[in-house]
Amino acid sequence: MPGIELVLGLLLAVAALASLARKLQVPYPILLVLGGLVLGLVPGLPRVQLEPHLVFLVFLPPLLYVAAFFTSIRDVRAKALPIAELAVGLVLATTAAVAVIAHLVVPELDWPAAFALGAIVSPTDSVAATAIAQRLGAPRRIVTLLEGESLLNDATGLVAFRFAVAAALTGNFSLGQAGLSFVLVAAGGLAIGLAVGWLVGEVRRRLDDPPVEITVSLLTPFAAYLPAEHLGVSGVLAAVAAGFYLGRRAPRMSKSDARLLGRSTWEMLVFLLNGLAFILIGLQLPVILADAASGYEHPVAARLGLGLLISLVVIGVRIAWSYLALYRPRWLFPWVRRRAPYAREHVAVVSWAGMRGVVSLAAALSLPLTADGSPFPERNLLILVTFCVILVTLVGQGLSLPWLMRRLGVGDDGAAAREEAQARDAARMAAQARLDQLAAEWPAHLPLIDTLRAQYAHRASHLAPNGREPLDEAHQQELQEHRQIRHAVIEAERDAVIDLRDQGAINDEVLHCIERELDFDELRMEA
Repeated sequence: MPGIELVLGLLLAVAALASLARKLQVPYPILLVLGGLVLGLVPGLPRVQLEPHLVFLVFLPPLLYVAAFFTSIRDVRAKALPIAELAVGLVLATTAAVAVIAHLVVPELDWPAAFALGAIVSPTDSVAATAIAQRLGAPRRIVTLLEGESLLNDATGLVAFRFAVAAALTGNFSLGQAGLSFVLVAAGGLAIGLAVGWLVGEVRRRLDDPPVEITVSLLTPFAAYLPAEHLGVSGVLAAVAAGFYLGRRAPRMSKSDARLLGRSTWEMLVFLLNGLAFILIGLQLPVILADAASGYEHPVAARLGLGLLISLVVIGVRIAWSYLALYRPRWLFPWVRRRAPYAREHVAVVSWAGMRGVVSLAAALSLPLTADGSPFPERNLLILVTFCVILVTLVGQGLSLPWLMRRLGVGDDGAAAREEAQARDAARMAAQARLDQLAAEWPAHLPLIDTLRAQYAHRASHLAPNGREPLDEAHQQELQEHRQIRHAVIEAERDAVIDLRDQGAINDEVLHCIERELDFDELRMEA
């Protein structure tokens, strides 16, 4: 099957499985992996082998960039210490624990290869945990921890992986040199990302063409990632830094139409990339099993047992470290305890949300040849173990995480709704104050100003008395009914214009012009 037909077939499978996941109320990453497993076992279908450079170049930069773009810097800054504990400390602790256990159980697995395995399975997936937590309405502080961790731990894991592979190929390793190199790689990646973010921001600030601006936006993660990787520093941190910087500047950098178009474009791209990434994980099963069945003295069952053991090590280390990371600062620093207490239920959810994904598999598949041209030590074993860890954590923990959250009573704490209500109230008061100024500046247009005042007064009636609490049920129902009425009016306008087009009274250009205005009215209606 030609490559383009294969890609189209995979996109069709992604759409079908994502739709089925919504109906079954199952997190879509899990169903896509399971669907890929099933498709991979269908006789006659071509085997699809995941190319590591495809993940590191095509999938990783845009996904991390857009995640950072829409992540709240304020929330990440407030949780900086526990995020660093999870994204750096936990990754290194998991790497060491996995290396020790793997070397003890499989003595022929030398230390560099064992540490390479640990680095491969240490970072969590950047999508699965947050997608599940957000869908279930987890408290914002949990989502922030998981988002911040997933943005940074890929860089830690991949840098550790790079050092382990270099040690395996050269036979040389210095802990001090590795530590210094780690700092330089991280700092260099952040510096390049911020520089690219500033440059792109200056370019986009001068653009007034939404398609061109969105094209620049789509190229930005690669503009940060590729130079960083070429210079030997962290391309992952470069993409993340650029995303943070531009996400902060976006409200003043772009106009409303470019922002609306950009968000829609990125949402579609992220869905497709995530869908393809997760379904490709499942499709690797036949290839991995075929490779594992040859060239190794122990049976596949024994290696699957090792995969299960490493999975338990990964899960156990995360549980222990999560409690240390989230509680130790409270023991050492009283101001942390007063400012951000973590309930045991929240810590339990964070400790169980350690799903692994496509980055781990791509790292395993990227294990190079040694200097004499032979395969990396125990390469097939490392790939099989990595695949087992992904399945156990992504499918096992992913399916059980919703049950755990319900069991512990962990749900939305209302913080986002309160902040939204506060922001809406502040915007309304600013608009009313500005209308008072405009009434003096434009006395000939008092009817229009009075109409606008009435609209904002009506909007204020739908806010709670202090403007900071979410609406009660009666106000929510009233607001919903008002939206239904306005939806019906807009739909009638749209139908009338379409009928004129169908009758030949107007052309499509006129239809699209009026349709765009109606679409904006519909968007404003949700405000």
